[in-house]
Amino acid sequence: MVKPKILAFAGSTRIDSFNKKLVKIASAGARDAGVDVTVIDLRDFAMPLYDGDLEQRDGLPQNTHNLKDLMKSHQGFLISSPEYNSSITGVLKNTIDWTSRQSEGEESLACFKGKVAGIMSTSPGGLGGLRGLVHVRSILENIGVLVIPEQIAIAKAHEVFDTDGALKDKKQEEQVKKIGANVSKLLIKLTS
Repeated sequence: MVKPKILAFAGSTRIDSFNKKLVKIASAGARDAGVDVTVIDLRDFAMPLYDGDLEQRDGLPQNTHNLKDLMKSHQGFLISSPEYNSSITGVLKNTIDWTSRQSEGEESLACFKGKVAGIMSTSPGGLGGLRGLVHVRSILENIGVLVIPEQIAIAKAHEVFDTDGALKDKKQEEQVKKIGANVSKLLIKLTS
């Protein structure tokens, strides 16, 4: 049996992003459950703002091709998204917009259809990014991703991590790891 693979990333390009820390914790839970996990930084896949005229004139940016190839080689996603003004971050939306574009000879939404995802968020605010997760879930489900029901939004992000990037509250840390584990377990069942 081929071991399933999960691609994990945060919808943030900040170097010291709280959501990058969170998705690494979920990734540990996924690995513990028996899958391979690739953690990436969207900063390494910078793309211009989506522009249909640019796409028509120049095609997809090279970083879009690079990320699409990576996404297609993984069966699942772990995504931790900050909340910007009660919604999804611009960098995550732009990433989805570019990678959802169909390349020549490729099935529509090839990076997304049939994938399984777990979503999470942390924010300095009192809701932990919960309102943004509603939009992340809606977008992913509308483009063919099965998003597991469990999710977590952790408030007061500036207070909850220790200096090593772990959550101080071990119960919260286990909940985050469980999201990674649940995506893994579902992928293992689907691929066996």
